[in-house]
Amino acid sequence: MTGPYVGGALDLGALKQQKETEEAPSGVSAFFEVTEANFESELIRRSAEVPVIALIGSSRSPASEQLKNDLRAVAEAGGLKFIVGYIDADAIPQVAQVFGVRNLPTTVALAAGQPITNFEGAQPKDALEQWTATLVEKLGPQLSGLSTETPEPETAADPRVQAAEESLNHGDFDAAIAHYDAILADDPDNAEVKQARNTTQVLRRLDPANRTEDPIAAADAAPADVAKQCDAADAEVVAGAPEKAFERLISAMQRTAGDDKQALKVRLLELFALFDASDSRVLQARTKLASALY
Repeated sequence: MTGPYVGGALDLGALKQQKETEEAPSGVSAFFEVTEANFESELIRRSAEVPVIALIGSSRSPASEQLKNDLRAVAEAGGLKFIVGYIDADAIPQVAQVFGVRNLPTTVALAAGQPITNFEGAQPKDALEQWTATLVEKLGPQLSGLSTETPEPETAADPRVQAAEESLNHGDFDAAIAHYDAILADDPDNAEVKQARNTTQVLRRLDPANRTEDPIAAADAAPADVAKQCDAADAEVVAGAPEKAFERLISAMQRTAGDDKQALKVRLLELFALFDASDSRVLQARTKLASALY
C-alpha cells in the first residue's frame, strides 16, 4: 500500500454495526484484542483458516487509534473472510517485538502462520478495503476457512515448552533456547520445537539490546560485510519479506568464497528452516542456491 494517510471522520455507522453484529457460531470475532494468552490460538493458528491482520499500535498514537477504528469497521463488514487482531505495544511489548516493529502503527498480514506483507503508518479507509479484499482474493482460497466446530481440548503441553515461552515473554532468549535444546535432546525430530528454536535464534540476533544500527541500512552500505548481510537477512525475514532475505544471502554467496560463503549458506539454511519445506519462496530460493554453490 502506498500514499499518505488522509484523516476521515469516525464511522458512526460502524459503532451501530458493532452492536448489532453477533459472533459467528464458531465463536470467532472479526476484531479482537490480542493477549499473551490468545496470541497463538487466535492470531497464529487462525491464520491457517483465513487471512489474519495483526495491527500493532498504541493509544498514545492518534494514527494507531484511527487505523484501529477503520480496520475494525472494515473487518466487521467483511463477513469473517478475514479477521483483525489488535496488539497494544504498550501493554504487551514482548508480543509486538515478535514482529520486529520499528514504527507505530505497523500492520502485518498473516497466512498459514507466516507474515505475508506489511505496512507502517495509517491508510485511508478505502485503501484498507481494497487491500483486505486483495488479501481475501489471493490468500483465502489457499486456506481452510473458519471452523464451525468447537476445537477439541489440547493435550497438556510439555512444561519445558511453557518454560521456554515464559522466557521469551521476559526477553530471555538464551534461557528459551536452552529449554528447546533440552527438549530436542530427548526428541530430536520434533519439528515444531526445531522451528521455535530457530525463530528464537533470529529474535535474539535482532534484540535491540544487541543492535546499534539499522541492520538493513548497514548491510546495504557494506555489501562485502558478510556478518551485516546475515543480520539484514534476519531483519527482512522478521519484517515479512523472506524472499528479499533469501535473495540477499544468495547474491552475497555469488560474490564470496571459502569461509564467508559457508557462513552465508549456514544462515540461509537456518532461515529456510523457519518455513514449511513446500513454501514456494523456499523452493525458488533452493533452486537459486544450487546455482550459487556450483
